[in-house]
Amino acid sequence: MNKALTSQDRTQQATMMVEGREVQVVLRANKRARRMILKVDPVRREVMITSPSIRGFSRALAFAQKHEAWVAAQLRDMPEPVPFVDGTVIPVRGEPHLIVHDASERARAPVRVEGACINSDPDLPLFASSNGPARLLVSGKPEHLGRRVTDWLKREARRDLEEATLTHAAAYGTAPARITLRDTASRWGSCSTSRVINYSWRLIFAPPYALDYVAAHEAAHLIEHNHGPRFWELVETRIDDIERAKTWLTENGAALHRYGAGPAAS
Repeated sequence: MNKALTSQDRTQQATMMVEGREVQVVLRANKRARRMILKVDPVRREVMITSPSIRGFSRALAFAQKHEAWVAAQLRDMPEPVPFVDGTVIPVRGEPHLIVHDASERARAPVRVEGACINSDPDLPLFASSNGPARLLVSGKPEHLGRRVTDWLKREARRDLEEATLTHAAAYGTAPARITLRDTASRWGSCSTSRVINYSWRLIFAPPYALDYVAAHEAAHLIEHNHGPRFWELVETRIDDIERAKTWLTENGAALHRYGAGPAAS
């Protein structure tokens, strides 16, 4: 384990060896934590340790090393990363899209969609389509491709989520104070007491009915800050098949964190 730490406020970084390879370790101090918490971030594939005090960081590093076998198992169970590079197929709104580097000098936009297809059976596997995948034509230098795809996906996610959230909230007779997007690993959405709704931008990979369910769910929290009967009554007025969306997210959600992994999307 490398103990040459860099420090910013109450966060420190180090590295540890896991099955012969170096893994980043991020240590955070949180006064509300009652004990040390060890996690593996599925997005960045980093070891995350939360400690009640910054003074316990040296002990936290030893704690992570002690649980190397558990960390290794977590990393092995994660789907292989799929970086945004030329020739990669990724889902967009649940449909396959082939990333293609467009070397033309007069591209009309950084990212263009060509040949989009619609899967008529939403219960088919994620990439099922008889027409072949649509194409994401990405202009510019090859080294900028990953960033351009990431930025485009986030813009599309924001558009879809803002539209769905405002529509559901209006039906409930309310509105959010603000809508934000992050790259969260534990929740697809959350609603604060200050009426700020936050989403994972990775919902753009999911079928529209799954994204729409999450938006209706969070909009309902603007009225009911719980998961009681009244809350679910609100969601049911907007979503016909809640279990279908929940099942899809349970079965496929973890895999959405694999897309964009690696230097190409950093």
